[in-house]
Amino acid sequence: MENLIPALILLGGGFALLRSFVFVVKQQTVALVERLGKFERAATPGLNFKIPLLDSIPARVNMRVQQLDVAVETKTEDDVFVHIQVSVQYMVDPAKVYEAYYKLNNVKEQITSYVFDVVRARVPLLKLDDVFSHKDEIADAVKEELQTTMNEFGYKIIKALVTDIGPDEKVKNAMNEINAATRMRMAAAEKGEADRILKVKAAEAEAQSKELQGRGIANQRKAIIEGLKESVEEFQSSIQGSTAQDVMMLVLMTQYFDTLKEVAENSRTNTIMIPSSPGGLENLTEQIRNAILSASEISKISGGN
Repeated sequence: MENLIPALILLGGGFALLRSFVFVVKQQTVALVERLGKFERAATPGLNFKIPLLDSIPARVNMRVQQLDVAVETKTEDDVFVHIQVSVQYMVDPAKVYEAYYKLNNVKEQITSYVFDVVRARVPLLKLDDVFSHKDEIADAVKEELQTTMNEFGYKIIKALVTDIGPDEKVKNAMNEINAATRMRMAAAEKGEADRILKVKAAEAEAQSKELQGRGIANQRKAIIEGLKESVEEFQSSIQGSTAQDVMMLVLMTQYFDTLKEVAENSRTNTIMIPSSPGGLENLTEQIRNAILSASEISKISGGN
């Protein structure tokens, strides 16, 4: 037991001495080694060696791609205040680790300053609607400006994105109301156009219907005239001495009785009947005969003149 304690002390001292000579650097990290306060080298990932008491490691630099979100408040050309969020992805240039650590005190503050400068120089030249449509151009301008400046300090700008554009809440509500009114106006115009088309189609259909009805009536009258003509010719050939007026009188009386029959069969008719007694029929026949004779005489006189 007495020999074990000195052995442990000796072993611990050996580990402490070994740790003063070697150190480990993790993946995607670079350790800066200074000798007597002066930069000596950049230690890469893995096992590395240093001189005890002379060499020190002041910092370890992260080589991963990092992202910085910058929120900028600015005003557009049409005097609308907007909040714009820009996300900048950056990383340390492996060949410029020295510059990244020793030349720039606070990289995040530096990037934020340049983002503010670019956004507040570009957005006031655009109207609110144009800010949304030109956000990619704003992001490209931010990246270009940062890449030119930050390269000197050992940083690479991977990407710059405009991730959010937020106008004031009142402006949002006004924009929504304008959009809703525009859509309602378009809907009303479409509905009016649809109603107009329906009315035009209905008018065209009615016109076609009336045209067809007119053709039907004309054909019907033509058929009636041809039928009457044939009836007159057959009647005259069958009964000697009969005239066209006699035939027409017989046809009219036949149609008259047919009409009375149809009216009697339909109990819901609104037809107004003229007197249908034998005396009334005789008077009606006389009136029709006189009208036909008068028309015939007038036709002869007109033909003679």
